[in-house]
This record gives sequence, structure tokens and C-alpha cells, in this order.
Amino acid sequence: MFKQEAHRLVDALPEGATWTELIEQARFRKAVEEGISAAERGEFASDEEVRRAFHKWAVDVAG
Repeated sequence: MFKQEAHRLVDALPEGATWTELIEQARFRKAVEEGISAAERGEFASDEEVRRAFHKWAVDVAG
């Protein structure tokens, strides 16, 4: 299954894509899959944890 998914990932890249673009897409896909798995296990950040992270990154969360 992995090899089939890898082929699909490569096939979805635009003509002339670089190794860097392939690696970025693979990392993104892995992060999404890990996030979905964590969510399925019920692992969520609390509202306060999200607020603290946003504050650290200077993101306005008022409202």
C-alpha cells in the first residue's frame, strides 16, 4: 500500500517538480496522517493550550 500511495503522490506533482517539493508533500502528508491518528485516539489540545501556543506565536485570538 505504501508504494502505491508514494506513486500517487509523485503522479500528483506538477511536471518539473523538484525533490524538495516531493519531500515537502511527503512531510505534509505524514503530518496530516499523524494528526488524524491522534484525533482518532482522542488526543486533542485543550482550549488553553491552543491559546498559549497562539500567544507565543503572537497570534490574536480575541473573540
